[in-house]
Amino acid sequence: MEDLKRTVSVNLVYLRQKAQMTQAELGEKLNYSDKTVSKWERGESLPDAFVLKQLAAMFHVSVDMLLTPYTEWTLPMELEVSDRSYSSKMIMLVSLVGAWTLALLIFVVMWLCDILFPMIFVLMIPVSCIVILVMNSLWNRGRRNFWIVSALVISIFLFIYLLMWRSNPWQLLLVVIPAEIVVWLSFQIKRR
Repeated sequence: MEDLKRTVSVNLVYLRQKAQMTQAELGEKLNYSDKTVSKWERGESLPDAFVLKQLAAMFHVSVDMLLTPYTEWTLPMELEVSDRSYSSKMIMLVSLVGAWTLALLIFVVMWLCDILFPMIFVLMIPVSCIVILVMNSLWNRGRRNFWIVSALVISIFLFIYLLMWRSNPWQLLLVVIPAEIVVWLSFQIKRR
């Protein structure tokens, strides 16, 4: 029994790290605590059959592979490192530069029509935050989403404030703090 616990723990650690997941993230996907995942990975306990089936599906391996010593099995094609992987940072940079280029194009076209609207560049700050938020959610599993959403909220208020700056809308600043508290509270919601 101890050999089986050790085998499952070694395989689970390997597959979780290969998938670049933390114990907390794995536990959240399985609706278990990170402490339970830690016990599995230390070989103190075994996941039940249902959880083994979930783990196998999540990591694209068979249950038999989870129960077999690591040296005796080979990874399926999906888990092998692909030569066709793309740089997520470069894709994010291309998206951001593309969005700012579009804003510049709109600014120039409006300028040619004798409409000068430099606020388009201030508007690009929340748009950039949204692009970063989407990309971060896709590739980094939302690890820094709290900071990105906070920046998004502040940039929206900044845009509105600068649109109305002649009327001195200082009252908008009173709304920023509760809005940031709502963002913070929303990121405290955890699934049981």
